This record gives sequence, C-alpha cells and structure tokens, in this order.
Amino acid sequence: MADNLLLATQTGLVVAERAGGAWREVRRALAGQHLTSVIAREGVILAGGRGGVQRSDDLGRTWRPANTGLTQPYVRWLAYHPNHSDFELAGTEPAGIYVSRDGAASWRACPEVAGLRDQHGWFLPYSPGAGCVRGFAFHGDRAYAAVEVGGVLRSDDQAQTWQLVAGSDGNPDLAGPPEPFVYPDIHSLVVPTGRPDVVLAATGGGFYRTDDGGATWKLLVDCYVRAVWVDPANADHILLGPAEDVGERGTVTVSRDGGQTWQPAAGGLAVPWLDDMVERFVLAGDDLLAVLAGGQAFVSPASDNTGWQWQPLLPAAGHVTAAWLLTLTE
Repeated sequence: MADNLLLATQTGLVVAERAGGAWREVRRALAGQHLTSVIAREGVILAGGRGGVQRSDDLGRTWRPANTGLTQPYVRWLAYHPNHSDFELAGTEPAGIYVSRDGAASWRACPEVAGLRDQHGWFLPYSPGAGCVRGFAFHGDRAYAAVEVGGVLRSDDQAQTWQLVAGSDGNPDLAGPPEPFVYPDIHSLVVPTGRPDVVLAATGGGFYRTDDGGATWKLLVDCYVRAVWVDPANADHILLGPAEDVGERGTVTVSRDGGQTWQPAAGGLAVPWLDDMVERFVLAGDDLLAVLAGGQAFVSPASDNTGWQWQPLLPAAGHVTAAWLLTLTE
C-alpha cells in the first residue's frame, strides 16, 4: 500500500508522498489553475475549480477536461457517492448540483436546485454568484447538500432529486430563523457513521444538530463555523473549528459527548488566529488535516490520545483549498 496526498491549491495541484512518517512533495500539476476541490478513487483523480473539472488517470501526470453537461463551470465542491462506483457530484456557484454516473465523462444538472435558488433568491455576501453548494454528506441512498446562503437540501433517491429539509425554509435572510430551523448560511454537513437521521451543520450562525433527518434543529454552539469532523469510530467524538466572526479569532475545539461540552484541541497552534479559521477538516488515513481559510494546512494524528497536536503540513505548497488521500495498492 502507498499513500498519495493530493492538495488542491489556488495555483494548481500538489501531489505528496509519505516518507519517514512525514509528507514530502513529489510533483505539481494543473499549473496556474485555481482549484477548489479534489477527489480520487479507483485510480482516477478529479480536480474542480473555477474552470470546471479536470480528470487524470495516471496519478496527476496528464489531464483532460471533464465538463460535458456542466453548464455552470465554477465548481465549489466535488464528492463521490460512497456506495456506488463512478458516481460523482459537483456543487457549483451559482448554487447548483450536477450528477455524473460515468466517472465525470458527462454531467446532468438537477433543475429543482436551480428552481429553489431562483425562488428564494440565494446569494453570497462576498460574490455576485447566486449562492453556492459547498458540501455533501451521505448515508445509504440518502444525501444532504450544504447551500451557502440558502439552507440544507436532502435527496432520498441516490442524489437524483433534491428538496429543502423541513427545518430549512430556504430564506437566505442572515438574521436567521429561530430554532427549530437551521441558520441558512450552511458551510458543511456531516452524517455520523450509523446514524442516518443525525446531521451536524457548520453554519455562519452556529453549530447545529438534527436527530430527525433535518425536520428540526438544535443550536449546540453559538459561533461562526465552517469546519466539523466526526470520528468514524465514535460519533460522540467531534472536532470543530469555531470563530468569533467571519474568519476572525478562530480556534479548534473537541467534544467527547456529542457536542454538549467542549474543550480546547489546538495543541501546537498559535490560536486564536486573529484573521483566520479552519475551513475544512480532512481525514487522511491515520492523520487529520486542518485546512485554514488563509491557505495554511496543519496535520495531527487522527486520535484524541495525543490531545490533538498539530504541525504545519507542506508550507511550500501554497494556498491550500482542499485535500484528499489516494491509497494505492501495489
């Protein structure tokens, strides 16, 4: 077994290998392209960005466009359906969802998402785009999508059609509705292993949890947050990247009781960061990566046994936006 770490950056893709317990850069690809997402499975790498999707079948050495049917080329997030081969999803800006069942050779738009976007007037506070889809979560045939600024979408037919969950009204008002509704500025979603009706939502108005598939929501932490990670082996073990405001005074905290109480989990980090915060957590084998909004990346063993001790990850990589672990069978 060999591990390749793929880092999407604002200037292309960085490929790294593990050597002596640490990661080292081995090559770069897609020079000059602003990438936002990267995924890999069965030897295929897909990289998404402002210009659409690129596909590589040789570990990132050569690439070809994979945009047939992708009528909105600004891809904000890519995901593989965990239970089906050659089943990919792309979330775009303006807010749209595209589905591929052939390894990204072609894409089909989900028109009901565009309909909801236009009906409710989804938007972005930092861009002229009409909202964006910036995250997916799955359990069996059910899928959820995070819309910034719009709400939580759900599909019960293998991501073929989508609708707002009952606890998300689709109104992008940043004043936000009260509980049991979720705040509409959704940044990422997680479904804990074995709990299909539990969804955790990192939002611009706090950290939320639903136990009924999105019908009702409870605010667990009053903060601004984009990143949440749940231990696949223990759904009560949660890592959060809260901040006091948009990209201000961010830190890392941990809960061991499903989000009821929290403790610091920022060993080795100079927190709070005055003008930064965690954008994404990414599990990479035995490591957990924290990708910051400012482009830095840090790595810690993916275990609470060490008290979460973080070290810089490939500082020369540039402005990192996303990461993915590709494990190769030799």
